[in-house]
Amino acid sequence: MIHKFATAAAVAILLSAGAAQAEIVHFSATLTGASEVPANSSQGKGELSAELETVERVFVYRANYSGLSGPPTMAHFHGPAAPGANGPPVVVVKDPTTPISGTAILTPAQEADLLAGKWYFNVHTQANPGGEIRGQLERLN
Repeated sequence: MIHKFATAAAVAILLSAGAAQAEIVHFSATLTGASEVPANSSQGKGELSAELETVERVFVYRANYSGLSGPPTMAHFHGPAAPGANGPPVVVVKDPTTPISGTAILTPAQEADLLAGKWYFNVHTQANPGGEIRGQLERLN
């Protein structure tokens, strides 16, 4: 009985120690046509903010934009890709209408790429099917 109690106490201590190590990492991006690859002359612009909780790898994001050439057709987070390079979609936004918000659980590889600055976000339109506005996610802390 004492052994079971000691084991349960040890597990509780380990779990609480892991939770105490959780970090919230903040990101932002400015969305422009000039940041697309290749760049375009869109008058569209936008802002994105996001947070990553590092224990459960919960990624929460919000974006607003205006001035697009037409209604959005898609929006995605892409990676891994450095600024000036393209990468595949890693998180698909279900509703690309502004304001955009959502949550995703990241894989360890996705988390590593995001923390390394290798993710960007873009919004697609019919006139710019490869993406009309884009911004590289920048870590703030």
